[in-house]
Amino acid sequence: MTIRATDARRAAVLGSPIAHSLSPVLHRAAYRELGLADWSYDLFEVDEESLTGFLDGLGPEWAGLSLTMPLKRAVIPLLDAVTETAASVEAVNTVVFTEDGRRTGDNTDIPGMVAALRERGIEQVDSAAILGAGATASSALAALARICTGEVVAYVRSAERAAEMRQWGERLGVEVRTAGWADAAEALRAPLVIATTPAGTTDALAAAVPERPATLFDVLYDPWPTDLAARWSAYGGAVVGGLDLLVHQAVLQVEQMTGRAPAPLDAMRTAGEHALAAR
Repeated sequence: MTIRATDARRAAVLGSPIAHSLSPVLHRAAYRELGLADWSYDLFEVDEESLTGFLDGLGPEWAGLSLTMPLKRAVIPLLDAVTETAASVEAVNTVVFTEDGRRTGDNTDIPGMVAALRERGIEQVDSAAILGAGATASSALAALARICTGEVVAYVRSAERAAEMRQWGERLGVEVRTAGWADAAEALRAPLVIATTPAGTTDALAAAVPERPATLFDVLYDPWPTDLAARWSAYGGAVVGGLDLLVHQAVLQVEQMTGRAPAPLDAMRTAGEHALAAR
Protein backbone atom coordinates (compact mmCIF):
# COMPACT_ATOMS: atom_id res chain seq x y z
CA MET A 1 0.00 0.00 0.00
CA THR A 2 1.39 3.41 -0.97
CA ILE A 3 0.59 6.39 1.22
CA ARG A 4 0.24 9.70 -0.61
CA ALA A 5 1.29 13.04 0.91
CA THR A 6 -2.39 13.98 1.19
CA ASP A 7 -3.33 10.91 3.20
CA ALA A 8 -3.58 10.88 6.98
CA ARG A 9 -0.17 10.24 8.49
CA ARG A 10 0.91 9.41 12.01
CA ALA A 11 3.96 10.11 14.15
CA ALA A 12 4.65 9.86 17.88
CA VAL A 13 7.21 10.04 20.64
CA LEU A 14 8.08 6.89 22.58
CA GLY A 15 9.81 6.47 25.91
CA SER A 16 9.42 5.66 29.58
CA PRO A 17 8.49 7.84 31.38
CA ILE A 18 6.88 9.89 28.62
CA ALA A 19 3.98 11.92 30.07
CA HIS A 20 6.21 14.99 30.53
CA SER A 21 7.29 15.15 26.88
CA LEU A 22 6.89 18.44 24.99
CA SER A 23 7.35 16.73 21.62
CA PRO A 24 3.59 16.51 20.85
CA VAL A 25 3.23 20.25 21.47
CA LEU A 26 6.10 21.08 19.12
CA HIS A 27 5.22 18.69 16.31
CA ARG A 28 1.50 19.53 16.35
CA ALA A 29 2.37 23.24 16.16
CA ALA A 30 4.49 22.46 13.10
CA TYR A 31 1.68 20.52 11.45
CA ARG A 32 -0.71 23.44 11.95
CA GLU A 33 1.71 25.92 10.41
CA LEU A 34 2.47 23.60 7.50
CA GLY A 35 -1.19 22.96 6.78
CA LEU A 36 -0.89 19.22 7.49
CA ALA A 37 -4.42 18.89 8.87
CA ASP A 38 -4.50 15.11 8.43
CA TRP A 39 -1.29 14.51 10.35
CA SER A 40 -1.37 13.45 14.01
CA TYR A 41 1.36 13.17 16.65
CA ASP A 42 0.87 11.21 19.87
CA LEU A 43 2.90 9.86 22.75
CA PHE A 44 3.21 6.28 23.96
CA GLU A 45 4.71 4.77 27.09
CA VAL A 46 7.10 2.20 25.62
CA ASP A 47 10.06 0.58 27.36
CA GLU A 48 12.85 -1.60 26.01
CA GLU A 49 10.88 -4.81 26.48
CA SER A 50 7.83 -3.61 24.54
CA LEU A 51 9.66 -1.72 21.77
CA THR A 52 9.91 -4.60 19.27
CA GLY A 53 6.21 -5.39 19.52
CA PHE A 54 5.27 -1.73 19.16
CA LEU A 55 7.35 -1.28 16.00
CA ASP A 56 6.08 -4.50 14.45
CA GLY A 57 2.50 -3.39 15.01
CA LEU A 58 2.78 -0.13 13.06
CA GLY A 59 0.92 0.24 9.78
CA PRO A 60 1.86 2.02 6.53
CA GLU A 61 0.30 5.27 7.71
CA TRP A 62 3.23 5.84 10.07
CA ALA A 63 5.76 8.46 8.97
CA GLY A 64 8.17 8.51 11.90
CA LEU A 65 8.94 8.32 15.59
CA SER A 66 10.78 10.43 18.14
CA LEU A 67 12.59 8.42 20.81
CA THR A 68 13.65 9.34 24.29
CA MET A 69 15.17 7.29 27.10
CA PRO A 70 15.55 4.37 27.46
CA LEU A 71 15.06 3.61 23.76
CA LYS A 72 17.79 5.57 21.98
CA ARG A 73 20.25 2.67 21.99
CA ALA A 74 17.78 -0.21 22.28
CA VAL A 75 16.20 0.64 18.92
CA ILE A 76 19.39 0.31 16.87
CA PRO A 77 19.25 -3.49 16.29
CA LEU A 78 15.63 -3.09 15.12
CA LEU A 79 16.47 -0.66 12.28
CA ASP A 80 17.35 -1.23 8.64
CA ALA A 81 19.78 1.67 8.49
CA VAL A 82 21.42 4.17 10.85
CA THR A 83 22.92 7.49 9.81
CA GLU A 84 26.56 8.26 10.40
CA THR A 85 25.59 10.91 12.95
CA ALA A 86 23.55 8.45 15.04
CA ALA A 87 26.19 5.75 14.74
CA SER A 88 28.88 8.13 16.00
CA VAL A 89 27.26 8.23 19.45
CA GLU A 90 25.35 4.92 19.29
CA ALA A 91 22.08 6.76 19.92
CA VAL A 92 18.98 7.22 17.76
CA ASN A 93 16.29 9.77 18.63
CA THR A 94 14.53 9.78 15.26
CA VAL A 95 13.11 6.95 13.16
CA VAL A 96 11.75 7.64 9.69
CA PHE A 97 9.73 5.07 7.74
CA THR A 98 10.12 4.90 3.97
CA GLU A 99 7.33 3.96 1.57
CA ASP A 100 8.66 0.42 1.33
CA GLY A 101 8.57 0.07 5.12
CA ARG A 102 12.27 0.43 5.86
CA ARG A 103 13.25 1.97 9.19
CA THR A 104 16.05 4.54 9.21
CA GLY A 105 17.47 5.90 12.46
CA ASP A 106 19.05 9.31 12.92
CA ASN A 107 20.17 11.57 15.75
CA THR A 108 18.92 15.17 15.54
CA ASP A 109 20.21 16.10 19.00
CA ILE A 110 23.72 16.67 17.65
CA PRO A 111 22.89 19.02 14.75
CA GLY A 112 20.17 20.49 17.00
CA MET A 113 22.82 21.54 19.52
CA VAL A 114 24.94 23.08 16.78
CA ALA A 115 21.93 24.94 15.35
CA ALA A 116 20.89 26.25 18.78
CA LEU A 117 24.38 27.65 19.35
CA ARG A 118 24.56 29.16 15.87
CA GLU A 119 21.26 30.90 16.46
CA ARG A 120 23.01 32.73 19.32
CA GLY A 121 26.02 33.56 17.18
CA ILE A 122 28.28 30.75 18.40
CA GLU A 123 29.87 29.39 15.23
CA GLN A 124 33.21 28.27 16.64
CA VAL A 125 35.06 28.15 19.97
CA ASP A 126 38.69 27.39 20.75
CA SER A 127 37.89 25.39 23.90
CA ALA A 128 34.89 24.21 25.92
CA ALA A 129 33.82 22.47 29.12
CA ILE A 130 31.17 19.81 29.69
CA LEU A 131 29.49 19.24 33.03
CA GLY A 132 28.50 15.58 33.30
CA ALA A 133 29.24 12.37 31.42
CA GLY A 134 25.95 10.71 30.52
CA ALA A 135 24.29 10.09 27.16
CA THR A 136 23.70 13.80 26.56
CA ALA A 137 27.37 14.50 27.23
CA SER A 138 28.39 12.22 24.37
CA SER A 139 26.02 14.12 22.06
CA ALA A 140 27.56 17.36 23.32
CA LEU A 141 31.01 16.03 22.44
CA ALA A 142 29.78 15.14 18.96
CA ALA A 143 28.43 18.67 18.56
CA LEU A 144 31.71 20.14 19.78
CA ALA A 145 33.55 18.03 17.22
CA ARG A 146 31.91 20.33 14.65
CA ILE A 147 32.62 23.70 16.27
CA CYS A 148 35.46 23.41 18.83
CA THR A 149 39.01 23.73 17.55
CA GLY A 150 40.78 22.92 20.82
CA GLU A 151 40.50 21.07 24.10
CA VAL A 152 37.29 20.02 25.81
CA VAL A 153 37.40 19.45 29.56
CA ALA A 154 34.75 17.11 30.98
CA TYR A 155 33.97 17.38 34.70
CA VAL A 156 32.79 14.03 36.02
CA ARG A 157 32.11 12.19 39.26
CA SER A 158 34.02 8.93 38.79
CA ALA A 159 37.08 7.43 37.15
CA GLU A 160 34.81 5.16 35.13
CA ARG A 161 32.91 8.12 33.69
CA ALA A 162 36.18 9.90 32.99
CA ALA A 163 37.44 6.92 31.00
CA GLU A 164 34.17 6.80 29.03
CA MET A 165 34.42 10.47 28.09
CA ARG A 166 38.02 10.08 26.93
CA GLN A 167 36.97 7.10 24.82
CA TRP A 168 34.14 9.13 23.27
CA GLY A 169 36.63 11.89 22.54
CA GLU A 170 38.95 9.50 20.72
CA ARG A 171 36.03 8.09 18.74
CA LEU A 172 34.68 11.53 17.80
CA GLY A 173 38.04 13.15 17.12
CA VAL A 174 37.82 15.57 20.05
CA GLU A 175 40.70 16.34 22.40
CA VAL A 176 39.18 15.51 25.82
CA ARG A 177 40.71 16.07 29.21
CA THR A 178 38.80 15.00 32.32
CA ALA A 179 38.63 16.54 35.79
CA GLY A 180 36.83 15.68 39.01
CA TRP A 181 33.46 17.16 39.93
CA ALA A 182 35.07 18.84 42.94
CA ASP A 183 36.77 21.17 40.45
CA ALA A 184 33.63 21.84 38.39
CA ALA A 185 33.64 25.56 39.26
CA GLU A 186 36.71 25.89 37.02
CA ALA A 187 34.52 24.92 34.05
CA LEU A 188 32.60 28.18 34.31
CA ARG A 189 35.51 30.18 32.91
CA ALA A 190 35.48 28.34 29.59
CA PRO A 191 34.33 30.13 26.39
CA LEU A 192 31.49 27.60 26.18
CA VAL A 193 30.06 25.53 29.03
CA ILE A 194 27.61 22.72 28.29
CA ALA A 195 25.72 21.48 31.35
CA THR A 196 24.29 18.00 30.73
CA THR A 197 23.46 16.96 34.30
CA PRO A 198 20.04 16.26 35.90
CA ALA A 199 17.98 18.97 37.59
CA GLY A 200 19.58 20.38 40.73
CA THR A 201 23.06 19.02 40.06
CA THR A 202 24.61 22.36 39.10
CA ASP A 203 22.73 24.54 41.61
CA ALA A 204 25.73 24.73 43.93
CA LEU A 205 27.87 26.08 41.09
CA ALA A 206 25.75 29.21 40.66
CA ALA A 207 27.72 31.06 43.32
CA ALA A 208 30.92 30.45 41.33
CA VAL A 209 29.79 32.12 38.09
CA PRO A 210 32.53 34.62 37.08
CA GLU A 211 31.79 38.32 36.72
CA ARG A 212 32.02 38.17 32.93
CA PRO A 213 30.83 34.73 31.86
CA ALA A 214 30.87 33.70 28.20
CA THR A 215 28.25 31.21 26.96
CA LEU A 216 26.31 28.57 28.91
CA PHE A 217 24.32 25.82 27.19
CA ASP A 218 22.14 24.20 29.87
CA VAL A 219 20.20 21.28 28.38
CA LEU A 220 17.44 21.41 31.00
CA TYR A 221 14.12 23.11 30.24
CA ASP A 222 11.90 22.21 33.20
CA PRO A 223 12.33 23.73 35.71
CA TRP A 224 13.70 26.82 33.98
CA PRO A 225 15.78 28.77 34.52
CA THR A 226 18.13 26.63 36.57
CA ASP A 227 19.99 28.42 39.36
CA LEU A 228 23.12 28.31 37.22
CA ALA A 229 21.38 29.76 34.15
CA ALA A 230 19.71 32.50 36.21
CA ARG A 231 23.00 33.64 37.75
CA TRP A 232 24.72 33.40 34.36
CA SER A 233 22.12 35.68 32.78
CA ALA A 234 22.26 38.10 35.71
CA TYR A 235 25.98 38.51 35.09
CA GLY A 236 25.42 39.23 31.41
CA GLY A 237 26.46 35.90 29.98
CA ALA A 238 24.77 34.31 26.96
CA VAL A 239 22.48 31.39 27.82
CA VAL A 240 21.18 28.68 25.51
CA GLY A 241 18.53 26.53 27.17
CA GLY A 242 17.05 23.08 26.88
CA LEU A 243 14.00 24.39 25.06
CA ASP A 244 16.30 25.78 22.36
CA LEU A 245 17.78 22.30 21.92
CA LEU A 246 14.38 20.62 22.01
CA VAL A 247 12.96 22.93 19.36
CA HIS A 248 15.94 22.73 17.01
CA GLN A 249 16.12 18.94 17.13
CA ALA A 250 12.33 18.77 16.63
CA VAL A 251 12.59 21.05 13.59
CA LEU A 252 14.91 18.53 11.98
CA GLN A 253 12.58 15.66 12.90
CA VAL A 254 9.58 17.41 11.36
CA GLU A 255 11.50 18.06 8.15
CA GLN A 256 12.60 14.43 7.88
CA MET A 257 9.20 12.94 8.69
CA THR A 258 7.07 15.27 6.56
CA GLY A 259 9.48 16.08 3.75
CA ARG A 260 8.57 19.76 4.23
CA ALA A 261 11.28 22.34 4.88
CA PRO A 262 11.87 24.64 6.52
CA ALA A 263 9.87 23.61 9.56
CA PRO A 264 8.31 26.57 11.45
CA LEU A 265 10.91 27.16 14.15
CA ASP A 266 9.30 30.25 15.67
CA ALA A 267 5.82 28.72 15.92
CA MET A 268 7.24 25.58 17.51
CA ARG A 269 9.24 27.56 20.06
CA THR A 270 6.23 29.72 20.96
CA ALA A 271 4.10 26.60 21.47
CA GLY A 272 6.77 25.12 23.72
CA GLU A 273 7.06 28.32 25.76
CA HIS A 274 3.31 28.44 26.28
CA ALA A 275 3.19 24.79 27.33
CA LEU A 276 5.98 25.26 29.86
CA ALA A 277 4.33 28.41 31.26
CA ALA A 278 1.09 26.47 31.71
CA ARG A 279 2.92 23.93 33.87
